[in-house]
Order: sequence, then structure tokens, then C-alpha cells
Amino acid sequence: MKLEAALRLLRDAGCSRVFVGGSFVTAKSEPADVDVVWDLTGVDAGALDTIFFDFEDERAAQKHRFGGEFFPAQLVEGVTGRSFLRFFQYTRDDEPVGIVAIDLETIP
Repeated sequence: MKLEAALRLLRDAGCSRVFVGGSFVTAKSEPADVDVVWDLTGVDAGALDTIFFDFEDERAAQKHRFGGEFFPAQLVEGVTGRSFLRFFQYTRDDEPVGIVAIDLETIP
């Protein structure tokens, strides 16, 4: 599974948790993609696959390889001024929504 491969890469570089949002955590039977926010705490940037820092062409390389987009949690989203962790907790209409936290130490 593409998402699982991405989570393993993050875990192997020292990331301990991610947060999943977007259509993936809605009632949609066929979500368009997955939006993942990863916690920078403890991550060895030199050990992390550079794809997680590739935001070119609307993160096309991430979408192609993993079927989703990955954002550092503590980085600030440019329009709202919120960290990406907070950004994905709101709809486009600024209504609060839930996200799912995943402890990466629990994946095989």
C-alpha cells in the first residue's frame, strides 16, 4: 500500500506520529486522496526521503508515489497563517473538522 510505505519512511527517519485529514477521513466511499501532516519533532531531515520536502507542481511527485500529500505539521500554511496541523482541522468554510492521529510506532 502506498500510504503505508510513506509512513514507514517517515518512521524510519524518526517521525513518531502523523495526522490524516481531508476526504480520507470523511464518509466518502472513494476519497480523492489522503492529506498527511507529519510531526517534525525528532525527525532526522538528512535521513528522510527528499520527496517529503518536494512541493513542486502542487506536490505531484508525492501524489504519484504515495497517492497523497504530506505536510510538516509545524510549517505554516501561507494563506491562513495556521500551522499545517491546525490548517487541516478546518474546512474551506472555516468550520472545525476532525483529523486522525497515527502513532507510527504501531505500524509493522
